[in-house]
This record gives sequence, structure tokens and C-alpha cells, in this order.
Amino acid sequence: MDKTLHIIGGGMAGSEAAWQAANMGVQVIIHEMRPKVETFAHRTGNLAEMVCSNSFRSDDDEQNAVGLLHWEMRAANGLIMQMAGRHRLPAGGALAVDRDQFSESVTNALHDHPNVTVEYGEITELPEHGHWIIATGPLTSQGLGAAISAETGADALAFFDAIAPIVYAESVDMNVAWLQSRYDKGETEEEQKAYLNCPMTKPQYEAFIDALLAADKTEFHEGETAGYFDGCLPIEVMAERGRETLRHGPMKPVGLTNTHAPENKAYAVVQLRRDNALGTLYNIVGFQTKMKYGAQTDVFRMIPGLQNASFARLGGIHRNTFLHSPTLLDDQMRLKSRPHIRFAGQITGVEGYVESSAMGLLAGRFAAAEILGKTLPTAPQDSAMGALIHHITGGAEAKTFQPMNVNFGLFRPVDGLKGGRRGRKDRYKAYTDRAKEAFSEWLADQS
Repeated sequence: MDKTLHIIGGGMAGSEAAWQAANMGVQVIIHEMRPKVETFAHRTGNLAEMVCSNSFRSDDDEQNAVGLLHWEMRAANGLIMQMAGRHRLPAGGALAVDRDQFSESVTNALHDHPNVTVEYGEITELPEHGHWIIATGPLTSQGLGAAISAETGADALAFFDAIAPIVYAESVDMNVAWLQSRYDKGETEEEQKAYLNCPMTKPQYEAFIDALLAADKTEFHEGETAGYFDGCLPIEVMAERGRETLRHGPMKPVGLTNTHAPENKAYAVVQLRRDNALGTLYNIVGFQTKMKYGAQTDVFRMIPGLQNASFARLGGIHRNTFLHSPTLLDDQMRLKSRPHIRFAGQITGVEGYVESSAMGLLAGRFAAAEILGKTLPTAPQDSAMGALIHHITGGAEAKTFQPMNVNFGLFRPVDGLKGGRRGRKDRYKAYTDRAKEAFSEWLADQS
């Protein structure tokens, strides 16, 4: 079999994957369709072009999960972090860069690497043989997207995705909310208490609808149209159809009894469903939204029980292309039906530049090790990379899988530490200390 690693897509993930594999001594070919085939979002033909923000978010590696991911990528000699540091701009505690200089430097570094070749042109079919990584991101071309869809059985890979917000479980006021599945459905107690319920009176519901309708909404980019994915209709669109629509939809109060006040019948109920196996994250059921971020926090904290809510992810709407990774990928990021193909980056179901780059880093190392006749164990679950890859390849609830940023809600709890806001600083430091130790050991085993 050909010992060359082929990477489709030269964004953050593809660039990082190429760098990691090339530095392990493997010959790499990056297949990038730009500038021959353009997208509405990109402006150049450079690799690792930043199409949205110029920020890699927090650089705090002791109190922030994204900053921890920065630390791990630097420890692994990551190209993206190396060039971000070289072209850093003043941004407080965040890592922001000059986007043009950054992408130019990534492009030059890969072109100058003796083990890397860049070929420009579109690939529209899944390869039958060889070693491949697909890292085409949210703007995967129509042809390749159709080929992936045909292979995976997905009805649609590219669509306008209205995403519901996710709340840290510890920030929900359980003096107001209670655990119960509608009509107590389920054979086990865990199933019968699978949802967090937040009750509303009629005045609270009316005020919530008023705020929802008045909130600032996200506008579409030129060339985009609002073809929503089935089941992802934004709540504000539903509210526009009638003030009672939500109360007869995701906020219906039937089949529920408030354990704090059994005699009081709620006028409406907001439900939150567990979003990960650890039970540290809950998504607000049916609350897909295109409200702007500031408006979301204001409106959603009007919900009783969520007045002090801390959000692991706010809702959003954008074109997205991602796999149902928990069912399709193994822990080496290989497509189960075609194990010579790996996926990396945003297409695997992670959100953000840093997360995409990190998944590229892992995929590049996994693929290079395989080409060299070795088996590289997946990143340890207690590291940021390990928590993220564990989430997308099995830790997430498969039925509700949606793209996710790295956050401490994905980490296994540290025994003996307080929950809640007061213990957060010590808890986060414990997470990062444990992660650094685990990731350093993983890297040392490869040397």
C-alpha cells in the first residue's frame, strides 16, 4: 500500500494534520480546492485561512479549557499554535492574531517542509485505497459532501443548523427545577428522571415571549438561504407563528408534576436534557435559536431555574457540515465502513479553530503512526484533546449529537472537590493539572 498520507482540505485541521505527520517522517500531500474552487467565505487561497474571528479565544491554561487545549497543542509542537504565537496581537487574555500574516506563515511553513506537497484542485469522490484524512470543514464542497453522505447514509450533511444552547448542570437552580421525564416514561429511575424541568407561570411565559420576539437576531451572509434542518426550527420562528406555539410545542407543561410544589400546575415548562454521559451538561430541549449571543443570555436567564445559568455553548445558526461521529468514527478517527479514511476538524463535530486544529493534530499522528507500522493510543480522556475526541466518538448522546466546543463539562470530575461556583477556581485548576500530566505522559510514550 502507498505510504503517502493524503489530506483533503487545507484549513486549520488539515494543515495541523499535515505538519504532525510530516514531522514524524511521513510524506504528505495536501489536496486543497482553493483558489481553483472558491467558497463564499474565503478570500484567499492560503492554507489555514481564518474566515470568521481572528481569535483563538482564551489563552489561560489553568482556568480555561480552550487555553488548556492551546497548552497541549504547544506541547505537541503544533504548527497552528506556533504561528499564532508568532503573529499575536494584543487582546487581553485571549490569543488573537493578524489573520493574513498567520495564514501566510502556515502556508509557507508547509510549502517549505521537505515532506509536504500541496496540490490544488477539488476531490469529489471518496478514495478507494491509500491513507487519507478528510478535513474539509463546514464548507465541504457539494460533490464531496454528496459522496460522504452516500457512504454514511446521512440524508443531509450541509444545512443551516440552528443549534440549541447547552448549560452547565451545576449552574441550574435545583430549588426551582426538578428531575422528571414527561409522564415518568422509562423503565429505570434514571430514565424516569432524564430531564430537568423549569416551570413558568402565565405572566412569566408572556414576558418570555415578548423578550424572544424583541431580541436581536443573526442575519444571513450574502448567498445564504434559510433552509433549516428538520427538527431545528428556531424558537423565535415558532413564536412568530403565534404566542401559544411554544406552549404547545417544546414548552408544553403536560405529564409533569413539580416536586417542589405538587399542587401548582405550570403554565409552561422548559426542559433540559442531559447532553453527555457524565451528566455535567444539559441542552435546552427544542431551543434552537438565531438570537445574538448577548440577547440569548438575557432571554434564557428569564427562565425560572436558569437565572444564574452558565452556558457551555450558546445557540447559533450557520451552514454546517458534520458527521454523526459517535456512530461513524472509531477512537482513531477512522470511518468504520472505510478504515483507510480518517476525518478531522469541524466535520467531526467540533466547533472552533482550536478544537478543529486539535482534531487535526490527533488525526495526523494516528495516520502517520499507522503508516509507520505502529498503533498510537488515543489521547488520554483526562486531557483536553482526549475529552474532546472521547465526546465526539462515543461520549456524546448519539441521538442529540451536535457540534461542541471544548469545555470543562466534558471532563471527568475530580474526586473530593466542591461543585458550584465557589469551588470553580480550584476545580478548574485540578482539571488542568491532571490534564497536563496525562497529556505529557502520552507524548513521552511516543518519543
